[in-house]
Amino acid sequence: MNPTPPLEAQDRPARLTVGVVGAGRVGPALAAALKLAGHRPVAVSGVSDASVRRAAELLPDVPLVTPAEVLARADLVLLTVPDDALADLVTGLAETGAVRPGQLLVHTSGRYGTAVLDPATRAGGLPLALHPAMTFTGTSVDVQRLAGCSFGVTAPEELRMAAEALVIEMGGEPEWIAESARPLYHAALAIGANHLVTLVAQSMELLADAGVRAPDRMLGPLLGAALDNALRSGDAALTGPVARGDAGTVAAHVAELRRHSPQSVAGYLAMARTTADRALAHGLLKPELAEDLLGVLADAGNGPGTAARPAPGPAAHGTGPAAPATPGSPESPDNPHDHDPHDHDPDGPDHGPDTPDHGPEGGDR
Repeated sequence: MNPTPPLEAQDRPARLTVGVVGAGRVGPALAAALKLAGHRPVAVSGVSDASVRRAAELLPDVPLVTPAEVLARADLVLLTVPDDALADLVTGLAETGAVRPGQLLVHTSGRYGTAVLDPATRAGGLPLALHPAMTFTGTSVDVQRLAGCSFGVTAPEELRMAAEALVIEMGGEPEWIAESARPLYHAALAIGANHLVTLVAQSMELLADAGVRAPDRMLGPLLGAALDNALRSGDAALTGPVARGDAGTVAAHVAELRRHSPQSVAGYLAMARTTADRALAHGLLKPELAEDLLGVLADAGNGPGTAARPAPGPAAHGTGPAAPATPGSPESPDNPHDHDPHDHDPDGPDHGPDTPDHGPEGGDR
């Protein structure tokens, strides 16, 4: 990837006073990054003890005030609250006259573009959606991680240059996302970042049950290589018993999981079916080996403790819709999930890609 060229002086936004509404894990980090670029944080709002601590660490000497007072003091306001709270917050601020004409209002939700800011826009505010594709910890390390971090940027055409300039000043790389594509963009980050955390944590638990003394040390090099290979080669990087068509090994896996970790079976089967589909479609899984493998997966799906499902049809060969998901699996509507796993802080989640409570949510707020 080519580095973003330095901004010319005329392209740089003027030095701005910065406010943060919602001192979750994201807002204070972004404000601290903007401070390093020469902007001046002047106000922050937060209600929980964790928010107060974060603000004190990342934005020392910046006063803690109400959301309305944040808008009264700041030229640029970061609205870093959970996705489900954003629309009501914007509406309330606009209806109470807190939004000033010409004021930049930035939200960091991956889910939304700028339409969610429409009430503020009608009041004269300038809407920007800047979503960092990064997971946040709520500590100073987050500011360093913004270097080279991609931001999903959505803004009116006349504000595009300002939006991209702010991202670059925070150390990030702007990536333009159309308003209509924001939900798909957000879902993609959730699959890549949030589900990865679940898979790794589950893998470490199973290794510990198998007697491995340092699961993290064992997984680190393996997962690092797998991630690097996947980013470089996509589906061509697929390895393991499913991609090879080792039906007997997969059957043994399922049997052991049922014995030691029955809650892991649904996820294993869902990922194995998806892996088989992709391996077949890319010619990695030989069709003559796929039949036994898919039979094992179908039988396992009808096993003890799992709702019955039909054997895979055309989708097993990558040519039709996927089989219905088992409740509790990542694809199931019965399994509540969010791209940005919340940290139970009323001021905002931790991204992850967001995210992915950014971050990957995702940006988390």
